[in-house]
Amino acid sequence: MIITKFGGTSVASAAAIRATAEIVRGRLDRRPVVVVSALAGVTNALLGLAEQATAGQVLTALHGLEGLRARHLGEAEALLGDDGAAGLCAEVSAEISVLCDELARLLEAFSVLGHLTPRALDAIAATGELLAMQLVWGAYSAVGLPVAAVDPRRVLITDATFTRAEPKPDAIAAAARQHVAALVDDGRVPVIGGFVGATADGVTTTLGRGGSDYSASLLGAALGADAIEIWTDVDGMLTGDPRVVQGARLIERIRFDEASELATFGAKVLHPSTIAPAVQRGIPVFVYNTHRPHGIGTRITFDAPRRPVTAIAAKAPVTLLKIKSARMLLAPGFLRRIFEAFERHRTSADVVATSEVSLSVTVDRAAGHGRDTGALDALVTDLAALGDVSVEHARGVVAVVGAGLADDTRTMARALAALHGVTVHMLSLSATELNLTAVVDADQVGSAMRRLHAEFFPVGDQVGADGELTSASTSASVAASS
Repeated sequence: MIITKFGGTSVASAAAIRATAEIVRGRLDRRPVVVVSALAGVTNALLGLAEQATAGQVLTALHGLEGLRARHLGEAEALLGDDGAAGLCAEVSAEISVLCDELARLLEAFSVLGHLTPRALDAIAATGELLAMQLVWGAYSAVGLPVAAVDPRRVLITDATFTRAEPKPDAIAAAARQHVAALVDDGRVPVIGGFVGATADGVTTTLGRGGSDYSASLLGAALGADAIEIWTDVDGMLTGDPRVVQGARLIERIRFDEASELATFGAKVLHPSTIAPAVQRGIPVFVYNTHRPHGIGTRITFDAPRRPVTAIAAKAPVTLLKIKSARMLLAPGFLRRIFEAFERHRTSADVVATSEVSLSVTVDRAAGHGRDTGALDALVTDLAALGDVSVEHARGVVAVVGAGLADDTRTMARALAALHGVTVHMLSLSATELNLTAVVDADQVGSAMRRLHAEFFPVGDQVGADGELTSASTSASVAASS
């Protein structure tokens, strides 16, 4: 059994959905389970509608909803509009309309209440995957695939931490055996929406942004899958972001820990949580390009080559917090008090560096701007009771990632030399010695990435399956595919 997950760009249109059907057809002998994301852009649009309704702009929100309804009904017509699929088209269109009608009632309720709860946000955000699931089910049925739609809320059981729910693996395993494995054993192809789950009593939750990858991994672990395939719009994991660096190379094989680090530090191919369930079960993860289905892709396993540098990653903006206090010197439990403040305010610390009397830490998602302002202000207020706190916005993180990074200090020396002229506010070598991270000005992230990539991945080389850099004429096409 394998899990095949198709992202939003892979199901963005009728033509794209048809392409996924052929990919699945070619894997029928491997007993696939299909996980789908919302159509590209839909989740953001849904959250925007919720905000409009809450702000009293309910008519605008309802008008926007009709646009989303029309988009999905249009794709259904494009997929199923011929005479032979008229019944399927009517069935899928009816399900789409039911979901949109439910959403309209929610938007009207939000306009009356005047505020959004996390639970309400999940009810809205989940609709995108449920709509996509109906389109994919109809398209696969129309071409003769033995498909069965599975509501993810019956399988992905979570706690009630709305907008970023924590999965319950034992409950998921039991539900997956009942609602998914039984279908596979019967020769069917289950299609299930990603990102969406539910509490034990059936209240809709979501796994957080990018959670469709996580859903695929959780299902793979629960079902003991032979492999998990992530289908996206790039050829696999690359040595750098091709939008920033020229000649980014395909990484044919990469270690679990390296892939996890790259996802955490900004690689767009995978959600950071994707790797964890696969690691626990030793299930290989493959990343493929839906638009180039016969490409090599990237294989993520335990036994990939150990390289000094596998890739360069970055993310921006981030916020840098610096806490200084003489009371920290030789004071047992002082750091615990600092991180307890982060826990109270549900704020994740990212990169951390300490000295005898100071602590520097980055906070993700550009905290301090927009929705995060209140949470950051409250955290800073608590931290101020422990020492002097400075808040630096508009910072970015650049990371050099490689399992063999610390095997030879010359690698780190080369990285630091490549950053000559870039203002570095903080430097950290991870406890696993897997990544060397520099905090720089946000507007210098691109320059820092290009310098580091040029240092470790000269033009004309490629990271091959054996882990060595080899000359390759395909590097330009790899970068262009993104």
